[in-house]
Amino acid sequence: MKPDTVAEIAAAVEDRRQPYIALADRIWGLAEMRYREFESAELHAAALEAEGFRVTRGVAGMPTAFVAEAGSGGPVIGFLGEYDALAGLNQASGALECRPDPSRTLNQGHGCGHHLLGTAAHLAAVVARDHLQRHRLPGTVRFYGCPAEEAAAGKTFMARAGLFDDLDAALSWHPSVANSVFMNATLANVQAYFRFRGKSAHAAVAPHLGRSALDAAELTNIGVNYLREHMPEQARVHFAYIDSGGPSTNVIPAYAELLYTVRAPRIAEALALYERVENVARGAALMTGTTVEIVFDKAVSNVLHNDTLDRVMAEQMEAIGALDVSEDERAFALQIQATIAGEELANSAKHFAAALRDPQPIVAGILPYSAEAARPVTGSTDMGDVSWAAPTTQCLTACFAWGTGFHSWQMVSQGKTSLAHKGMLLAAKSLAATGIALMGRPEVLQAAARELRSKRGGAPYRCPIPADVLPPPAREAAAGLGKK
Repeated sequence: MKPDTVAEIAAAVEDRRQPYIALADRIWGLAEMRYREFESAELHAAALEAEGFRVTRGVAGMPTAFVAEAGSGGPVIGFLGEYDALAGLNQASGALECRPDPSRTLNQGHGCGHHLLGTAAHLAAVVARDHLQRHRLPGTVRFYGCPAEEAAAGKTFMARAGLFDDLDAALSWHPSVANSVFMNATLANVQAYFRFRGKSAHAAVAPHLGRSALDAAELTNIGVNYLREHMPEQARVHFAYIDSGGPSTNVIPAYAELLYTVRAPRIAEALALYERVENVARGAALMTGTTVEIVFDKAVSNVLHNDTLDRVMAEQMEAIGALDVSEDERAFALQIQATIAGEELANSAKHFAAALRDPQPIVAGILPYSAEAARPVTGSTDMGDVSWAAPTTQCLTACFAWGTGFHSWQMVSQGKTSLAHKGMLLAAKSLAATGIALMGRPEVLQAAARELRSKRGGAPYRCPIPADVLPPPAREAAAGLGKK
């Protein structure tokens, strides 16, 4: 893209900045949890509607998922936004200690910066649409309002519904502690509930008549522990007790429930490992004379990086340039860093080793892109399924002090700072510039599509969530539950 075009797009983002900073701060204050982001989703949808986008609400069986579209014809470029918060992270803005915000009654907070994520993608979609209109260019711009990224799979359900199938490119980003193309490998995962049912009895008078559901749950955990030696090296298996059978020691528990999350580097490995966990649970039920009901909850695929698109994103970020960081922002970042343990700072270094060449409290520059320099495997994201369905690129921008941990009170505390806003605006510029650059380069979009087909082995995208598994809101509706 020509330098003057990049400058035009960057200026357009700056011209529109104030309403979007206010929008991000408003959503920070709402801090709504997954599948309950009713106000946050509507704020985005209504603002896009007011901009002239055609909005379809409640897509893929989720009330807080929507698609907004402008323009016509091809190419079709999608901007993906999120807006869900995390439990247990109510935190006062700007505080240098873990301290709840007394004005909030719910213990929730934006510990992953999704209030910024959705807002920057929203702004990028509007600026890209404006550019097409101003220059009378063909093309379609879409914004996807994606709920429930945290420990859920909003985008996976959207992918299963085919909402990304006609995209020429999908663009997203994530708030971070450095500026770069997203180069991390991610883990696919599968999540399911294991519900054991036995027979209650008096634990002293007639224990022989009981069949302990708690024993079955415990044996499942023991069996899975024996699996750990025989898993892929980077696989992870986590569990939580949803119901341990009650507080009484003198009653044989008739019910117990576990929630398991199984992770592996590729979705096929995760599904295979999950099947082994299922068999362990069935064996535990057989050993204890109980029954087990296995309820598939959700799954997400690993991210398929698209080097063709990543290189275009890297070009735009380099053209836009570094963040302009003030002395006050550096001083506050140093104060935040003083609250962060040394091992957490070292963890950031593991993921962004290039930043250590010139250690700063805020990493303002653009880190170099290299398809060969893949960073360590990290967590999971439902962007993985988007990347299997359509060519995808993502970036990271520095919205927080170097070393800030994700899902931490420090991240929530910094969520409304000027640095968070600057990082958000850099992301909006990078996404909009990348989208516009791709609109004018059909040969790059064709190459990106070929790369995706090659990485999928020539096979089409296959959603890891079975067709009969409804999104949680639809499950609640079917069970007679609804919006609380």
